[in-house]
Amino acid sequence: MENGGKKWGFRGNEELNTAAAVNIRAVLTLLMENLNKSDERRVIPLGHGDPSAFSCFRTTPIAEDAISDAVKSGQFNSYAPTVGILPARRAVAEYLSLELPYKLTPDDVFLTLGCTQAIETILTVLARPGANILLPRPGFPFYEARAAHSNLEVRHFDLLPEKDWEVDLASVEALADENTVAMVIINPGNPCGSVFTYQHLQKIAETARNLGILVIADEVYDHLAFGSNTFVPMGAFGSIVPVVTVGSISKRWIIPGWRIGWLVTTDPTGILLQSGIVESIKSYLNISSDPATFIQGAVPQILEKTKDDFFLKIIGLLRQAADICFDKIKEIPCITCPNKPEGSMFTMVKLELSALEGINDDTDFCLKLAKEESVIVLPGFAVGMKNWLRVTFAIEPSYLEDGLERIKAFYERHAKKN
Repeated sequence: MENGGKKWGFRGNEELNTAAAVNIRAVLTLLMENLNKSDERRVIPLGHGDPSAFSCFRTTPIAEDAISDAVKSGQFNSYAPTVGILPARRAVAEYLSLELPYKLTPDDVFLTLGCTQAIETILTVLARPGANILLPRPGFPFYEARAAHSNLEVRHFDLLPEKDWEVDLASVEALADENTVAMVIINPGNPCGSVFTYQHLQKIAETARNLGILVIADEVYDHLAFGSNTFVPMGAFGSIVPVVTVGSISKRWIIPGWRIGWLVTTDPTGILLQSGIVESIKSYLNISSDPATFIQGAVPQILEKTKDDFFLKIIGLLRQAADICFDKIKEIPCITCPNKPEGSMFTMVKLELSALEGINDDTDFCLKLAKEESVIVLPGFAVGMKNWLRVTFAIEPSYLEDGLERIKAFYERHAKKN
C-alpha cells in the first residue's frame, strides 16, 4: 500500500475484525443474502428478537405519546449529563425497586444507548491485564465480542438443557481463579427461553460470593415470563453479592429501535463503590455517547403510566406463540426442543443431522432453509452451540405457523432415506 513510493501510515484494525467475527447481525445478513429472490412468498423471520414490525406487537400509545410530549415540551433539546438526566434515572430506580427488598436511588442508575452500551460499559470497566470473565454457553455473542475487544479473557460455563437450562455451578467453580472478575447470567434467557427460579438465583449469588466475583445480570427481557416460573431480578440478592444489572425498555415495550437502556448497581454493602467500579463507570460514560435527550425525557412517563393491560397482551401473545412453536416442532423429526420456552422470545432446538441427507451442519441447514423456503433461523454456532438452532417465536402467529410448516417441508425434502 504505497503513495508515490511512500507507504501510507494507516491500516484497518485487525483485532476489531477478529472480535466482531461472530455476531448475530452478520450471520442474519449472510442468511438474508442467500434468499431466493424469485421466491414470491413472504420471508419468515425466525432469527432475531424484534417483533415490532408486526402490528399485534405494536407498543403502547402511552410510549408513543411520551416521545411526542417530550419533543413538544422543548425541555429536552440540550446535551444530557453523561450518566443520564435525573428524572429518568429516578424513574428507572423506582421501577426496578418495586421488586427489590431495598430501594435504589438515582445514583445507582446510569442511562445507556440500549442494553448493548450497558454491556460494553461494564466489560470495559472490568477489563485489566490478565482478567477473565465467565460467560454462559449458549449465550449472547455480543459479550464475547466486547470482551475480545477489551482483551478480557472469556471462559464459558454451560447451561444445562436437561435441567431447564440452569447454570452448571460446578463448572463455574472449576473455571474461576484469582483473575476472574465476574460471571454473566441472562434471565429470562436468550437464547434458551428459560426463567430461573428464586432458589437457583440464590445459589448463583452464593457461588459468586464464595468466588469473590460480581454478577452481571442481563435482564433485557425482564418480566417476559409466561410459564410456571415468575421473573425474579438478580438484584434481590445484592446483599449476598454485588450485582450489576443491564437492561432496557426495548423488549418489554417492543421498541428496540429507541435505544434506551440502563446499567444499575445493586450493592447495598457498598463494595462496588469501595472498589472503584462506580467511578470507572462514570469515567467511561464521560468518553462515550449518550441516549438522545428527548428519549430520556420520555422515560418517566413510559415507566410510570403504561397500563398492565398492555403487558398482559404482550405476555399473552408470547405464550400463544411459544405454545405454537413447541407443538409444531414436535412434528419435525430433525429438530428437538428439550424444554418448552417459558420466557424471552426464543427457544433452542437440537438439530438431528442423522435424520438428514446433504446437510453438513447447522450453518448449512440455515443457508439452505433460507434459499429453499425463505425462512430465516439462527444457526446455533452463533450463540455457542454448534448443530443447534435458535428459533424466535415472537412474531405474528400466522407467520410462525407458516414458517414452521415450511421447516417441516424442508425436512421432508432432505430426510434420510431408509
